Amino acid sequence: MPLLTRMVGTPLAIDIGPGAVEGLAPLLADRRISSGGHVAVVVGPGQGEEIAAILRPRLSNAEIWHVEGGSVDASIALAKRLRGGFYDAVVGIGGGKTLDTTKYAATLGGVPMVAVATSLSHDGLASPVSSLEEGGRKMSFGVQMPIAVMVDLDYVRRSAPEMRRSGIGDALSNLSAIADWQLAGEQRGEVVDGLAVTFARAGAMNVIDRTDSIDDDAFLAALADALVLSGLAMATAGSSRPCSGADHEILHAIDHLYPGTAGHGELAGLAALFATFLRGDAETLAHMDACLARHGLPRAPEDVGLSAERFTRAVLHAPATRPDRFTVLEHLDLGEEEVRRRVDAYVAALDR
Repeated sequence: MPLLTRMVGTPLAIDIGPGAVEGLAPLLADRRISSGGHVAVVVGPGQGEEIAAILRPRLSNAEIWHVEGGSVDASIALAKRLRGGFYDAVVGIGGGKTLDTTKYAATLGGVPMVAVATSLSHDGLASPVSSLEEGGRKMSFGVQMPIAVMVDLDYVRRSAPEMRRSGIGDALSNLSAIADWQLAGEQRGEVVDGLAVTFARAGAMNVIDRTDSIDDDAFLAALADALVLSGLAMATAGSSRPCSGADHEILHAIDHLYPGTAGHGELAGLAALFATFLRGDAETLAHMDACLARHGLPRAPEDVGLSAERFTRAVLHAPATRPDRFTVLEHLDLGEEEVRRRVDAYVAALDR
């Protein structure tokens, strides 16, 4: 009998909504992740500590650790602590840096990880990828995706507006990444996974035309869904391909050349808009531009403090950040003068 379906790895549980944190202890038990609550709880600065205080009486057997996340060294140190004890799982509570640090540590330590997100700044909350600093550079590492994902909208709503907006840019960048993947299929015969594309596109379309805002629970729930779908797309593809193309090459180049310029999702949206302009896809460009403008996200290099010269340099450097990835940048293979001309034309085309 022919195999007519395939298995796709997903978290055991996904809980998005107000008050989700209150369900953590029951989730650990009901899903048989940890019936006795013997877990390590990793919290970052800010709201993570507040949540940990709420969980202490409910998870009496848990150990609560504080971490300044975001680096490979922090993950390695955390993994060493995990290997030194006996834990059913590790629970990461916080924003993107804390979750990425915990995901990588859980993978190194060989224990399942539960992600409890307090912000929606990028699609790392449910993805099999951790973005961490090593040697002064941002690097991406393949990890086991979380066994469960919780997004408590009560805490997300209290996060900084720029953190909530940032996730929009990361979700929209899927449209650019998909176009790059399809281009690689046409030009180089790269296999394009249709299911991964479906997840990634659904994530972007979940937010692109919504007229409500980051102050509305309905929008935040939709954004959380979009970021989870991006994680599922990457898990299905076995790589970041459906959510990372020329857009992420450019943002990684900016991070490398001009550290601290802007948040991950803010740069992803801006770079995706520019890559879409390079492709000449006017319809997608108009939809993406309108969405970014509606939510006050960067659209032009000057919006993140970059001159046209610096942005041009980043675009030229971008292919070196992922030499194995074929995107519109590698396809066009533009020289410095032509890139600068395209950057100027892009800025002029924006409806300011």
